[in-house]
Amino acid sequence: MSRYLRAFVLALVGSTTLAVSASTSNSNGWCQSSWSTNTCQLFTESMDYLDRIYDASAGYVYDPSAATALRHDTRTSVWYAVGLLARDQGDDVAQAMTIIRNVIDAQFKDTSDQWYGDYQQYPEEPTVGTPAYPPIIYDTWDPNWREFIGTAFIIALEEFPHLIDADMTQLMHASLYNDTTGDSYRVGGVDDDNLYPSYTNPSLMRAIITGWTGRKLGDQNMTNSGETYAKEIIELFDRADTLSEFNSATYTGVSLIALTMWAKYAAEDSVMKGKGKEMLQDTWDTIGELYHAGLKNLAGPWDRAYGFDMQKYFGIMSGHIWSLVGKETSPVIDKVYMMSHNSDFSISPLIAILSNFHNSLVPSSAVQALKAFPGEHTVNTSAYSIPYDSFPRQVAAWLSEGISIGAETFNESVVGGPAINPSQFNPAVIKWDTGAGIGWITLYATEPALNAEVGPGYLNLTYPRGTSASQFQFLVSPFETQRNVAGWEDIVGLDITVSGNMDPNTLNISYSLSDQVIK
Repeated sequence: MSRYLRAFVLALVGSTTLAVSASTSNSNGWCQSSWSTNTCQLFTESMDYLDRIYDASAGYVYDPSAATALRHDTRTSVWYAVGLLARDQGDDVAQAMTIIRNVIDAQFKDTSDQWYGDYQQYPEEPTVGTPAYPPIIYDTWDPNWREFIGTAFIIALEEFPHLIDADMTQLMHASLYNDTTGDSYRVGGVDDDNLYPSYTNPSLMRAIITGWTGRKLGDQNMTNSGETYAKEIIELFDRADTLSEFNSATYTGVSLIALTMWAKYAAEDSVMKGKGKEMLQDTWDTIGELYHAGLKNLAGPWDRAYGFDMQKYFGIMSGHIWSLVGKETSPVIDKVYMMSHNSDFSISPLIAILSNFHNSLVPSSAVQALKAFPGEHTVNTSAYSIPYDSFPRQVAAWLSEGISIGAETFNESVVGGPAINPSQFNPAVIKWDTGAGIGWITLYATEPALNAEVGPGYLNLTYPRGTSASQFQFLVSPFETQRNVAGWEDIVGLDITVSGNMDPNTLNISYSLSDQVIK
């Protein structure tokens, strides 16, 4: 996952205040007859995107990320395979079976390996664990691909069983069993793994894969494990009705897919059945409060972000918004394939397939908030990521016409949020309409603790554990009408007054244009 970073960087020292039905053909292509026009458009455009990069001779999709030199990609291929089953035209099903068989054939099968039951990231990769390709978690192998591929397999088996023959069904069941068994090796804090229940998106997927597979194959221990893990996630959520991995345009979108699966596919006596629906609705309530329809962006803070303007990078949340209110009303631009992080558009067939069920659960108030900004309001909530937070992160946001300010107070054992990644963690964000696009200012995390106060037109930030060497570093958007920024007075469309126990006129300003991948 990547995005291009282009920003001005400002540094200040000290405390500062800133004020399943049959497929049918229609004008949008081949869609399920029960889908809405919006969902049909989402499915058709995402499948067209994938059709263009499918390599039938290999039975894999080319990696849509930048600079991959015609390398193929396993996860994207599986998402495409599920979309092919949904479309079911021509040789779609045959191609889907080829992809799935290729992926399962290459699944890691040595039970002594930490990556047992996981899947290749790409078929051309060397053997994980060899001297030239040592096992480096989230590098030479990615444990979360068990979750992404496992959930895709379950969607295929649940939605299109009539298209998958008995032998392939048995093969997929065996793959899911190995996937789940290998995933049980994961323990947060052990072997460099970070899968705690607070790591929301893979945790939600893990719970449904484990519980579903255990019930399907009659493994009671596996079933119980899925239920137990789900309860740990639920306990964190119920504290404030928020996901621990809070307010991410990418990963909240993934979590919504997983919660839909909880509510739709979990057994009637599973804790995931009812809680999946409840958690999905509560999450959408929070999204409705933090989404600014006028700016077509989520207000801050963001625990994990791959961009600063949802109209310039594709967040998976945008696929859900597209399905609910339409492409033109969503943050997605006409040429999706030109947006940063557009490789995540590949998951959109899954969003479309689940849309009828998912969209029926979304509160009407949230849908309305996606269509039109409801007016000035504040948001106060919290999120909790054990073991990183010493107390729940206190979230505050103020949204008004053409502007949003959001920040969180936290005290953590790491720098860069629970993901330990300052390039993703945005603990204080200002967004506004410049008159020529969206402007943004975001605090770059350099400290493990922050006290934040937010209100109408102001943002107060203090480092409670700061020293004389501490700095406030802000990333500031570039502006079409002001190419050179030498100080706060050059920021377009926003009057800013800065005060605090430092000299607000002493700035260290640099310009950054980077193609570096943010992971």
